[in-house]
Amino acid sequence: MIRKAVDGQAIALMTMLCMVWGMQQVAIKLAADDIATIMQIALRSGIAALLLAILMLWRKDSFTLGDTWKPGLLAGLLFSAEFFFVGEGLRHTTASHMSVLVYSAPIFAALGLHLTLPAERLNRLQWTGILLAFSGIAITFLARDSSEQPAELSNMIFGDMLGLLAGLSWGATTVVIRNSGLSSAPAGQTLMYQLLVCFVLVLIAALITGRTDINLTSTSITSLLFQGAIICFASFLIWFWLLKKYMASQLGVFSFMTPLFGILFGVVILSEPLEQSFILGAAMVMSGIVLVSGERTIRRWFSGRSETSATVQDADK
Repeated sequence: MIRKAVDGQAIALMTMLCMVWGMQQVAIKLAADDIATIMQIALRSGIAALLLAILMLWRKDSFTLGDTWKPGLLAGLLFSAEFFFVGEGLRHTTASHMSVLVYSAPIFAALGLHLTLPAERLNRLQWTGILLAFSGIAITFLARDSSEQPAELSNMIFGDMLGLLAGLSWGATTVVIRNSGLSSAPAGQTLMYQLLVCFVLVLIAALITGRTDINLTSTSITSLLFQGAIICFASFLIWFWLLKKYMASQLGVFSFMTPLFGILFGVVILSEPLEQSFILGAAMVMSGIVLVSGERTIRRWFSGRSETSATVQDADK
């Protein structure tokens, strides 16, 4: 199937998706006083899995284990680890910080695919992006506001570390999917593995730690429904539809908008402070993501400009 270049419809949908995904950490944080963060992760995964099962039954989609169950369970385990780290990290750091560090995932995915798939070897431009992103991560960790109390600073650094581990887990999930039968399996089946395993494992973690209290308020109910129905279910279906219709390399360039929206919502809705060092580090991380994920698009764009310039010069002659 030939995928077409990104058009106005794709740009509008990707902007909407990035806004929804950028709201994810804020939604979890908003309901944290009523429902423990890891309990939210478990419940929203269960809601999304139920909605996906209903959709698959309605569409009469098949679900065959075959050679996908082992990588499916591994992908589910990594997916669970990602959101466990997100949930726990948000207890210690801001939604703004979490939004940026989780979206370091494309960097880790690119490194993993470079090592496992010959067709995914990184070139100089992508290595530059990785160096830029890791430099930005280092700045967010090392260049801290000296006015912060030691205990508060230590707490936030721990939360940021969990955010980085979440990004690593997400990147590893991508590598597992690309290197297994899941790469050719229906998108719904791959997503179901992740949602079901996450629901079971994170629910067990919540039960073991005793963090299962649920206080149903308008905020907690709205947050859960938004996370389960919109973020984990509807947004991923739209994303998979876009991947089938448009070029993945061009869609990937838009991923940098998600942490931007995450920072914006964290500041506007949660009144989170922004340190100068974090702004600089976040800008470097997002620039690195663009270079790694959108390398082909960037080269095509510059190639197109060069050809246009050459044509103009020839016409002038």
